[in-house]
Amino acid sequence: MQRDRLGFGGWKRFVLAVVVAFLVGGPSSADDDTTLRVFIFAGQSNMVGSDSKVSDIRRFPPFAGLEEPQPRVRFSYCLGREEKRTSNGWRDLQPVDNVVGPELSFARHVTRRIAAPIAIIKVAAGGTHLGGDWNPDEPIGFKMYPLTLQWIRDALADLEKQKIKYRLEGFMWHQGENDMFNEGYMNNYGRNLRNFVAAWRRDLKAPELRFYIGELCTKTIWGMDLRPRMYAISLGQRQVTDNDQFAQYVPTSHVGVEIGGGVGLHYHYGTLGQLEHGVNYAEAYLRNIGQLEPKRRPLEKWPYAQGSTVKLFVLAGHRNMEGERAFVQHLAALERGPELLKDNPSIAYKYSLGGGYQVSDGWEPLGPTGYYDTFGPELSFGAALQKQGVSNVAIAKFTHSGSQIIDWTPEGSEAKSRNLYPAFLAFIRDSIREIEAKGNKVELAGIYYHVGENDMSWGPFRRGAPQRVKSLVMQVRKDLGSPSLRWHILQQPPTDDKAVNAIDVTAEFERILAGDEHLRHLKVFDLPKQELQLVIDAPGIVWLGERMARQD
Repeated sequence: MQRDRLGFGGWKRFVLAVVVAFLVGGPSSADDDTTLRVFIFAGQSNMVGSDSKVSDIRRFPPFAGLEEPQPRVRFSYCLGREEKRTSNGWRDLQPVDNVVGPELSFARHVTRRIAAPIAIIKVAAGGTHLGGDWNPDEPIGFKMYPLTLQWIRDALADLEKQKIKYRLEGFMWHQGENDMFNEGYMNNYGRNLRNFVAAWRRDLKAPELRFYIGELCTKTIWGMDLRPRMYAISLGQRQVTDNDQFAQYVPTSHVGVEIGGGVGLHYHYGTLGQLEHGVNYAEAYLRNIGQLEPKRRPLEKWPYAQGSTVKLFVLAGHRNMEGERAFVQHLAALERGPELLKDNPSIAYKYSLGGGYQVSDGWEPLGPTGYYDTFGPELSFGAALQKQGVSNVAIAKFTHSGSQIIDWTPEGSEAKSRNLYPAFLAFIRDSIREIEAKGNKVELAGIYYHVGENDMSWGPFRRGAPQRVKSLVMQVRKDLGSPSLRWHILQQPPTDDKAVNAIDVTAEFERILAGDEHLRHLKVFDLPKQELQLVIDAPGIVWLGERMARQD
């Protein structure tokens, strides 16, 4: 089951919004398959699609074909600052100037699930501020608000001229990085965003226009070195979405990010991230109109004999434990792939991915469950354990690829909404209780934690990683009342770059973790050759799971 990280109060507001929209026949009505549904996409560089390449789409099988035009979807655009790229009217949706924007995957995801025609109006420019460029009242700089308003009005007038019946269906907004560099803009982001939303509804004469506010991606370098500033923007966004029944916060911190040169960290989503970015908006919209069916993977029969002891393995960590770049389509081509792709009902599997973005519906059969046709090392891990003769295996996986190690520590950071420790601890406790409720005893056989990849690429976090992992280990043992709980700390080759190589993080891990007889520091340095730093591909993820299962 997939759900946004809304919290209980947020879910109540979301349900109320859907009910109200249904009763008044507003934008969430899904029964009209003839009226053109118009979506507006606006924001800065991560809405434009900066640092993406159309030629890279082929590397990501779930999104194959999105380099081609989508003739069912009308597209009007104005992109850039000084030198603008414009559509000069409506055209078929397609990439612009070799750039991949979220509208490509959004449109395909939506049109596969609804019969109504859709159109997209996109106006975006990198490096622009909500407090200045997009300010409805006193726009400065590139004056994006009046420019966008006129562009939208002209595009809608063209539809009217063609006698095409339409309705404004949603406004997708992704912006905020640049406001965090200006103290006034940052501290007033919530107020400015509320004014921005109200101005659009007024000027477009659409008082119930639904806004989808995209979360800033915490997986970029800014998610670490500008953590307090990004947090301030997120609080401003939440001020709006928590108090506006027609505004919704759309998590995006878990999507892929471009892997750059040097230490590998980047500021932009890049190709993969943009494609996943669009899916996030699409699923938020489809969920609102009741057109997103949850994927049901029921465990038809509890696989363990009544009264028997179940060995529970907990998998935890970041992008590679999640499986960011491991696609099921690539797994199918591997020697053991077809077998791993099959659901394994003899292993009960529970998961929370992306910091709660996708959560299992109770216990499911072990199988591929990634939100973008991805998979993690749990598949080969479970198969390898069973091959070794380990029986009564259950696996619970808790990951957030947009996190850093500090988010897992008991203390957390100043960005309180990013703290994972309470949810992680509750996840383990709930998993144990649920198995016991089935009439089984539970042996917590071990926790496998893959250390953060991003942390290895930024000096302050690389330096602090070993001690932070140690604090996580010790606090979980204390809170579970299990001082001898076995931990397996997985460490892939740390980033190799002169900017961070002076910090011997491997030696420091060995020093900090030494002397703990119930802790295994597993250096997975002999991974299959990888194309990029930080991220592990499908063959590597399979290998990783098998390596985890080995007890040497």
